[in-house]
Amino acid sequence: MKSARSRRMNRTILAIDIGGSHVKMMTSKERIKREFESGPDLTAKQMVRKVKALTKDWSYDVISIGYPGPICGNRPLHEPFNLGEGWKGFDFQKAFGKPAKVVNDALMQALGGYRGGRMLFLGLGTGLGSAMIVDGELEPLELAHLPYRRGKTYEDYAGKAGRKRSGDKKWRKHVTDIVMQLTAALEPDEVLIGGGNVKHLGKLPPKSRRGDNADAFEGGFRLWGKDDKGHTRRIAANKGGVLEHARR
Repeated sequence: MKSARSRRMNRTILAIDIGGSHVKMMTSKERIKREFESGPDLTAKQMVRKVKALTKDWSYDVISIGYPGPICGNRPLHEPFNLGEGWKGFDFQKAFGKPAKVVNDALMQALGGYRGGRMLFLGLGTGLGSAMIVDGELEPLELAHLPYRRGKTYEDYAGKAGRKRSGDKKWRKHVTDIVMQLTAALEPDEVLIGGGNVKHLGKLPPKSRRGDNADAFEGGFRLWGKDDKGHTRRIAANKGGVLEHARR
């Protein structure tokens, strides 16, 4: 008979990355990405229904979910800026009928790309995701809506709409300026820049490295104590549903 530890090691994890443009999913077993478009009309119930339909031929034991907003008690604290309604307080575990861990999407991506020390994560997607990990201590951040210039926020300049409005050349300058401001304020050892729009950056700001597209999924697997090599990690959850420790 298998031990509890053996069952934990062998369980299959479904990682779901909820973004403003797409919802992406992958299991720790198949390692095949599937996705569908999200957008400003997508509700929480619709998301669950579409994920179930797209993964009906997959078998998984537990779920990790990266949500674009703050999390409290394993549920969204607010409605998202770039999606539809019905997300605040939504019980994903009940809806999927599987054990689920829900964290901020930037935090999940940060965990997937973390190598140690003090790391700031910035996600360039529909909006601007942010998180920080300090010696294994994970902290979700909400930097996107802080004032930047001309009455607009960091996200207004660094997000998808800002890139479309300014053009790539000016957008790159704004992103570099934002990264340097936040680096000076938070003093990380390095900045991990991820998200779908990192591919448009070209040269990275100082002390920065480029995130991998698979970071969000890898972070989702690590939430349950397993990395891409099957190694377990020391992980503890606090009352807010956010991980406190994830060490190599």
